[in-house]
Amino acid sequence: MKPLGTGIGWRPEIADAVERMPGIDWVEAVAENLCPGHIPDSLQRLRERGVTVVPHGVSLGLGDAERPAETRLAALAERAQALGSPLVTEHIAFVRAGGPLTASQPLEAGHLLPVPRTRDALDVLCENVRIAQDALPVPLAVENIAALISWPGEEMTEGQFLYELVERTGVRLLIDVANLHTNHVNRGEDPAKALDELPVEAIAYVHVAGGFERDGVWHDSHAHPVPEPVLAILADLASRVTPPGVLLERDENFPAPQELEQELAAIRETVRAGAPVSGECATVTASVTPSAAPAVRPAPVPALASTPVPARQRLALAQAALLSALVAGTPAPEGFDRARLAVQSRALAGKRADVVAKVAPELPEILGTAYRARFLSYARARPMSGGYRRDALDFAERLLLAGQPEDAEARGQLTRWWLERSGPAPLDGRPVTRWLRAARLALRRS
Repeated sequence: MKPLGTGIGWRPEIADAVERMPGIDWVEAVAENLCPGHIPDSLQRLRERGVTVVPHGVSLGLGDAERPAETRLAALAERAQALGSPLVTEHIAFVRAGGPLTASQPLEAGHLLPVPRTRDALDVLCENVRIAQDALPVPLAVENIAALISWPGEEMTEGQFLYELVERTGVRLLIDVANLHTNHVNRGEDPAKALDELPVEAIAYVHVAGGFERDGVWHDSHAHPVPEPVLAILADLASRVTPPGVLLERDENFPAPQELEQELAAIRETVRAGAPVSGECATVTASVTPSAAPAVRPAPVPALASTPVPARQRLALAQAALLSALVAGTPAPEGFDRARLAVQSRALAGKRADVVAKVAPELPEILGTAYRARFLSYARARPMSGGYRRDALDFAERLLLAGQPEDAEARGQLTRWWLERSGPAPLDGRPVTRWLRAARLALRRS
């Protein structure tokens, strides 16, 4: 596999601009945003030009207490094969909690949350990674995430946690230097120390992104220019090892193409300037060059023993308690910073509102400026448990059952939108509100 080079996150909003950008060696596409059996025309044209496309998963939940769902793994494998990708990437994060292991309501975060750096969590993560590796047709690389909160009682640093993960599974790493900066601001973790402890020979590629600071908290927004501290961490990493690939992420507030090209140029220059002197760190550099890596799969790693059920249960209970506090308003688990949990809770709700607006753009069009306030009010009382599309339908149903919106024309538009996406039309003469209630009961019983 050849080195990836310099790339950018492919998003539909900037697809045309990405196709025209000079010097783009590869792109990364969010796997869940690609429809099964269909490659967007823009990505197809890029592939025909020899541009590598890597699917980047965001919902597998490798850090969940539960094992990865076979359906999600199959979908990720399908994207990799359809795109002819040399590898697949996901996150070291948990995204769901509750359910059978805790005999409680299943909950979804709607975003990436940090796993505790404990032995239980590491054992579960290692087994989940091995399950994913066995199900995927190409190598897997996993990404360190940004976090607003810290788990109490952690037993390892991030570098130690990642080192042992790689040692036990053979998985490769996607190192996000913007996330190292985020964790420096939010959790007081030294990026240089993390790089000291990382197995840099396992790096598959690097993410670079922007964010913003508010009230002493850094938000990894992917919607702002890359700041100097993030480039400084990239330079530090490049002085230790030549990264096989570096990619700019941008998900919101897309600037003019020229600004993105300037950021890419700054990234290239940072890597070039930070590169080790010839001969320095030569062994490490050679070992991470993709041409020296296996073409299809990582080297075999001794089979892991199945994670003891008590470890999964302990992790499940801890994650369910945290997620319930964040999305359902239950008391904060002991040892957590309550003020920081409140920040994380607001961030999750805001992210949820933003994604539902993208999944169902008709909702903010129908509700206008009232959309966000109405959705946040709904979200406080209704934790997400069935994905964003289900969330959009439940939100619309909740409004209609409450007789909202007050404007009759808007309420009619919302009713038609809901009915078109929820099933057959109501029986003649049957009040819509009664039908909605009956449909909701049917959905719950299904």
